[in-house]
Amino acid sequence: MRLLELGADLTALTWPVAARLLPERLEISENRAFWVSGTPDYQPRPPLRGPTHADLAIIGGGFTGVSTAYHVSRRFPERRIVLLEAATLANGASGRNGGMMLNWVNGIDASDPALTQRIYHLTRDGIASIRAVIERHALPVDYRTDGTVTVYTDPGRAEAAHAHVEAENALGIPTRFLTSAELQRRLAIRGGCGAVLDPDTGQLNGAQFVRALRPVLEAQGVQVYEGTSVLRVREGSPHRLTTPQGEVTAQAIVLATNGYTSKLGYFRDALFPLHSHVLATAPLTEAQRAELGWHSLAGFADDLDRISYASLTPAGNLIFGGGSNAAYAYLFNNRTAYPGGSATARKAHAAMEQTLRRYFPAGGALPIAYRWSGVLGITMNRQPLFGVRGDAANIYYALGYCGHGVTLANLAGEFIADLYAGDDSRWRGLPFYQSRYHRIPPEPFRWFGYQGYTRLTGRSPRL
Repeated sequence: MRLLELGADLTALTWPVAARLLPERLEISENRAFWVSGTPDYQPRPPLRGPTHADLAIIGGGFTGVSTAYHVSRRFPERRIVLLEAATLANGASGRNGGMMLNWVNGIDASDPALTQRIYHLTRDGIASIRAVIERHALPVDYRTDGTVTVYTDPGRAEAAHAHVEAENALGIPTRFLTSAELQRRLAIRGGCGAVLDPDTGQLNGAQFVRALRPVLEAQGVQVYEGTSVLRVREGSPHRLTTPQGEVTAQAIVLATNGYTSKLGYFRDALFPLHSHVLATAPLTEAQRAELGWHSLAGFADDLDRISYASLTPAGNLIFGGGSNAAYAYLFNNRTAYPGGSATARKAHAAMEQTLRRYFPAGGALPIAYRWSGVLGITMNRQPLFGVRGDAANIYYALGYCGHGVTLANLAGEFIADLYAGDDSRWRGLPFYQSRYHRIPPEPFRWFGYQGYTRLTGRSPRL
């Protein structure tokens, strides 16, 4: 039996006493995202008190944890599944993201036609699965899937993107190139030289989706505990998870904690939590949307290293993120709680509003109603990490979505359900499944490396 204290780096552990390493404190962010306003009557379930047991214990109540609980409980209704969430469901990135529901996986080489085709169809099916779950259970979730665009701000890059679309079309991928004039008719963004339209992508209110699934999970026999942080994992047969007021013995566990995973002692050298700032307006009137020049499309992202992205809710709230180095932050020693009222946060949001005005001259008059930050899980090569580990191959994980978590974290539930069932055929051969990862240096080199790169080059790592 091995003991994993909070803060133990499992991947670098070469001696038996993990408790020698200093523990990290689990930090729960209180900043309130726009998405949570769509669940005003939500009441969290009570925390775990006392001992309990499970066939499968899931740590984390965001997209990954909830989708895993959903798919595994549908396949194995006789199994006892316990879900442990440190705060409330969707408290992490699942409820504090930019809302973009996209295809593709970051960090994948697009030079292999067969792999390109496979990745597109995998993520397209992931978006279709989210829609199917919403429709199957008539969930009260705001979403739209009328397409998103990548806007190119340089003529040369736009021309290269046009050629790339033609190559994708030859593979049966239905992307479409929009000329500058075609783009302006749909999205009057200043400086757009062309764009690539990806149909059927869109936007999802993650807080509504995750929280609306809770009664479905419970009807399928899943036991949900909120306000229940996992303080310690003792690997063994069974595993033992210590919480503030109880303990879970489990035959298998799922790490569904993404940017918070190092707090459990896993993957500390594989990914770091990047804080992404986001803002949202109050619902825009039809006249305001027309003045803004947003005529259709669920959202857009640009082609710059300091990536900007925006989407529009069905009710007319404009969500905007990125566009400046200030829009992203890494806090020393993997800290996961961002001081929302800090001067740094105010500077970040001011810089983002400036970028918004640059793209949309009418943006300066928009009523900004929400400002928040969310924690992304970032890997060195921008590829996610999907797999299973442990002496008995019964610790499942999916993390490091690098900005594409709305699609990938929900797809992760299907992945873990497949592995739990003993069938990895759908995932075999994918570069992010059971893959070795590029290690991130320890502190203080990690912090200095991030600060040096962003400040000296003037660039943020593109997600």
